[in-house]
Amino acid sequence: MKDSSEKRYALLLATKDSDYVKKIYGGYFPVFVEAFGDEGETWDLYRAIEGEFPDMEELDSYDGFVISGSPHDAYGNDLWILRLCFLIQTLDSMQKRVLGICFGHQVLCRALGGRVGKAYGGWDIGVRKVIMAEDLSQCKFLEGVEEFPHSAPIIECHQDEVWEVPLEAEVLAFSEKTGVEMFAIGDHVLGIQGHPEYTKDILHNLIDRLANMSSIDRAFADDAKRRLEEAEPDRSSWVKLCKGFLKGR
Repeated sequence: MKDSSEKRYALLLATKDSDYVKKIYGGYFPVFVEAFGDEGETWDLYRAIEGEFPDMEELDSYDGFVISGSPHDAYGNDLWILRLCFLIQTLDSMQKRVLGICFGHQVLCRALGGRVGKAYGGWDIGVRKVIMAEDLSQCKFLEGVEEFPHSAPIIECHQDEVWEVPLEAEVLAFSEKTGVEMFAIGDHVLGIQGHPEYTKDILHNLIDRLANMSSIDRAFADDAKRRLEEAEPDRSSWVKLCKGFLKGR
């Protein structure tokens, strides 16, 4: 039985570790724990992309869940994606806190009744200025986040987007490129299109990998890397927001 004072979280990893991330960071799991974890907490890793999921009887022992980004489409019908959608619906019914990042943001939307698809504006790669909605009073988890700015740059890397949020969702942020940069359902579901956990170094390597796989052309990649050097994400503000949500502060 879990100690009532011990917080326990799970990362549902929807991507495989790249050789670079394994070499430099030890994999994506340490990247997420470094960003969102605190001393005294327990974090468990489930490689959802490989079909690893927590047992249903374990769900109640967790205080929150994080769903990572992925090279896969959130609207795809791979078995692991369908299982993830079912898990999300279960967690929603339990009012468990679930934070979705990039693909995680999109699959949350899909699982809970919204619509996702290819981004109308094409790839968005780099540091993007995200503008908050004027009224965030419904977001109780923001009450413990000191002076969250009206706009905050974040690292982005996606070619899909949320087209339509679930009926009960509130759109919390947007950008000139993407209409739904962040949405929430009550105090237990939060989707963020960008990557609060990423460093510029991780994105720089990812851009090269996308170009080497011909997912983007080399000229676009070189321009994205140039622009990346000229901008800085407000990682601190985004990490505080995510931790405030996950920990109910």
